[in-house]
Amino acid sequence: MPRWWSTRRFDMVETALIAGLAVVTTAYLVRSLDRKRLERISYVAYTSAQEGERLADRYGPSRYSRNEEEWIIRDYFQDRRNGLFVDVGANHYRNDSNTYYLETKLGWSGVAIDPQGDFAAGYRSYRPRTHFFQFFIGDTSDANTAFYLPEGNSLEASADQRFAEGRDPETPGARRETRAVVVPTIRLTDLLGRAGVQRFDLLSVDVELAEPGVLAGFDIDRFKPSLVCIEAHPQVRQQILDYFTLHGYVVLGRYLRADLQNLYFSPITPAARGPASPVGADSEQTPKK
Repeated sequence: MPRWWSTRRFDMVETALIAGLAVVTTAYLVRSLDRKRLERISYVAYTSAQEGERLADRYGPSRYSRNEEEWIIRDYFQDRRNGLFVDVGANHYRNDSNTYYLETKLGWSGVAIDPQGDFAAGYRSYRPRTHFFQFFIGDTSDANTAFYLPEGNSLEASADQRFAEGRDPETPGARRETRAVVVPTIRLTDLLGRAGVQRFDLLSVDVELAEPGVLAGFDIDRFKPSLVCIEAHPQVRQQILDYFTLHGYVVLGRYLRADLQNLYFSPITPAARGPASPVGADSEQTPKK
C-alpha cells in the first residue's frame, strides 16, 4: 500500500477546476442568501407600508407623535373618548407626544412623568387634564440618580451616559456633549398610588434603555392597562418581552409591521373595568410636581 505522501493527488489543472467550482458555488450561495434576504426585507417593507398606509388613510396624514404611535393608539382604542393614560418619559407637552391628541381631541386625562423639569410649564399651560411629575421612574423610590442631557436633543436624554453621548447624527462616531443632573427616583407603582390612580387604559414608556427598570417598579397585575406602547431598543428588547410574557401580555403583531421602534402589548385576558379614577384623588399623598 503506497504511503500517503507518495500517493498521486490533484495536479494543477484539477486544482484550478476545484477552486473555480468552489468560487462559483460560493457565489451562488451568496447570491441566493442575498436574494432571500432581499425578499424578506422587501416583504417586511411591503407589509409595513400596507399597514402604515391603512393607518395614515384612517387617522392621518398628520400626527403629533414622532412615529406612528398616535395612529396605533387611536386604532387600538377606536378613538374612544375619556380614557386615562400614564406617559413615562413624556418629554414636550406636544412635540413628539404620544398623548397630546388623546387629551386635546378625545378628552383623555392622565399622568405625564419626565426627569426634565423644564417641560412642566408647558403641561401647566396647554395640558390642563394632565398632571406632570418630575421624576426618574425606576425600581427604587426615594433615591436620586444621575441623568444625562445631550446638548440640543432632549429626546435622547438618558440615565445611560453612553447612550446619551453616543448618537450624534452630525458627526458619526463622535461623542455628543452632555450635562449631568441629579433627579429623584420613584417606582411607578408608588407614584400612581400616591396620585390616587387605581386603574388606567394606556401606558406609554419611552425612557432610552431604562425600560426594564420602569417595569421592575410597576405592578402591572394590579393596574392591568389595556394597551402598553413601549420603546424597545435591541439592548433591552428581550427583557421587555420576558416581562410581559410573565404577566400574561401578548405582542400585538399587526402593529409590528407599522412601527419598528416600539412594541405594543395587551393582556391575554382583559381585566374587568370600572370607571377610571381621577388623577390626584388622594391629595395628601400626591407627589410633588
